[in-house]
Amino acid sequence: MIKLIQKFISKVLNNLFKKKKHVKLGLYGPPNGGKTTLANRICQDWLGEDMGSVSNVAHETREIQIKEQINIKSGSKELTFNLVDTPGIATRIDYEEFLKVGMKEEEAKARAKEATKGVIDSIKWLDEMDTVIIVLDGTKDPYTQVNITIIGNLAARDIPVLIIANKSDLKRFNQKKIEAAFPQYDVIGISGKYGKNIDKFYEALFTFAGK
Repeated sequence: MIKLIQKFISKVLNNLFKKKKHVKLGLYGPPNGGKTTLANRICQDWLGEDMGSVSNVAHETREIQIKEQINIKSGSKELTFNLVDTPGIATRIDYEEFLKVGMKEEEAKARAKEATKGVIDSIKWLDEMDTVIIVLDGTKDPYTQVNITIIGNLAARDIPVLIIANKSDLKRFNQKKIEAAFPQYDVIGISGKYGKNIDKFYEALFTFAGK
């Protein structure tokens, strides 16, 4: 009887351990911060394929995208997660933004509608996340209403957060501004486009996604 109980407890603990090693990892942030570029980098490095298309036009990603069973390794450490790339969060989406980049009115209005739905879906999906990576454009002012709103929502949900200062390959990149704006969080500077410092990011995932 004692052996049966020990076997049951061992099975429960193993299941808990496995669940902890398999998490939903969400990429969040404002439009054009480089979320999908980072998602593509992760998928290329570990799956050999892209996750989605990227564009200089805001709100290229307007639907939740998921890649399952991404397994990363570092020495003896191993982590499996489902990667969730979310549409960029914005407090206001105006179809006129898209007219300025050459879209016709009908297309611009459709894109604005899709982008608005994408923002709503992104916020809804927060409750599904085990860990969130906030991807910010390191060349822009980080202290914005959008960023404060995202981080405030995560703090309220007590979700582990890692901030990525992206686009370190550009001259105006300033990681210190992001660190000063959100001193309560760890910030890692990378170039998702060129893979600069990406190993440090992967190493951090074992700490933050393993919580």
